[in-house]
Amino acid sequence: MRAVRYHEHGGPEVLQVDEIDRPTPAAGEILVEMRAASINAVDTKFRAGTYGSVSLPAVPGGDGAGVVSEVGEGVEAFDVGDRVFAGGMGHDEGGTFAEYAAIPATKAAHLPESVSFEVGGAIPNVGVTAWLALVDRIGLRPTERCLVHGGNGGVGHAAVQLGAAMGADVIATAGSDETREGVQDLGAVAAFDYDSESLTEDIRDATDGDGVDAILDHRLDEYLGLDLAVAGQNAHIVSITGDIPAVENAPMQDKQPIIQGMAIANTPERRPMLRRLARLLERGDLTAVIAETRDFETVGDAHRTVSEGGYVGKVVVQP
Repeated sequence: MRAVRYHEHGGPEVLQVDEIDRPTPAAGEILVEMRAASINAVDTKFRAGTYGSVSLPAVPGGDGAGVVSEVGEGVEAFDVGDRVFAGGMGHDEGGTFAEYAAIPATKAAHLPESVSFEVGGAIPNVGVTAWLALVDRIGLRPTERCLVHGGNGGVGHAAVQLGAAMGADVIATAGSDETREGVQDLGAVAAFDYDSESLTEDIRDATDGDGVDAILDHRLDEYLGLDLAVAGQNAHIVSITGDIPAVENAPMQDKQPIIQGMAIANTPERRPMLRRLARLLERGDLTAVIAETRDFETVGDAHRTVSEGGYVGKVVVQP
């Protein structure tokens, strides 16, 4: 079968298309004929060798969608021919940028007939991350005010939609007029330039001076000071990347914020969340905006697009 692989770490040019053996599903796995997979920002870091440990040569891709072609021993939830989407695969498990991928059944769910493979392949990792942050960690409630940094990004654009579906007032940051407009089209009540000198005042004005109840941040090293300035009383701040930095002269005692980090790698059982995301997809309350679709031969260009950013949603790769 054809698969995208890199044999050494480096820039997008190290990605190549190889002919390799089709995997055989082990016990507890399903073999999926891949129809679409997506690039997450962390994939570019794995490829560059700046994040995690990967056995080379490696097949990139941590989520995707397709059709079950084989079922491993002990798997009862899926049958051959089922449409599925899956997320959270590590590179050493075998990535999704291949014509076939062996996927743990615990990391997959049925994809509704009304949802395209492209959308199904783009939503798993970002959707699960947004769900873990807003639902499991924060416990976001209707009418609460939620700030989502990078609302145009993969996780961000899923979080904007999820927060809106939960009845929260979502405020987002994004870098251009076009992406801010796109974020508001997805359900944000307001979107501001994250480089604006008046960002703190803009966010506080949008909350009538009360501050936000919840914050989803992916650059806490840059924005923790701002987050604390716009946080309301007992606000929850969740970071999905990096460490929690030290801050000085912050209103910690007065506001009593709850600050925590999270990673989907700590939640191996993904199926319950994926099944809930499937219902939201089927109802039209959630989607993945497809910014660009590429094939295996141009996957290097797709990695460059992801590294440069400046778009809304996800970049998808199809065999």
